[in-house]
Amino acid sequence: MSNNPVAWFEIYVDEMVRAQKFYESVLDVKLEVLGDPNDSGIEMLSFPADMEKYGATGALVKIKGFPAGGNSTLVYFSCEDCAVEEARVEAAGGRIDKPKMSIGEYGFISLAMDSEGNMFGLHSMQ
Repeated sequence: MSNNPVAWFEIYVDEMVRAQKFYESVLDVKLEVLGDPNDSGIEMLSFPADMEKYGATGALVKIKGFPAGGNSTLVYFSCEDCAVEEARVEAAGGRIDKPKMSIGEYGFISLAMDSEGNMFGLHSMQ
């Protein structure tokens, strides 16, 4: 495979407004409404995307029958210094699971739980 293998991610939520506030606060971004192409009752808010830059984008998703907090995929958000975003987690309604730690030559990570019970990672090179 010549490209990065992740093309898209979805973070399932129970309370869209609460989850939106959490991620907008922690990551200092603005999420945008994604339409439901099949009018099936799916609510989606997408993370910012630039198709010309490295990385995958994705969305917060609220869908009946798929509760938050029960999957086994971990999404890492890229940061300049993950300590900055980590410092916003608790005030936004989440909790820190593992504070900023070195992963050697690959930089640093923090692991946290969001407002919906999903674990996510923060990654930086400093």
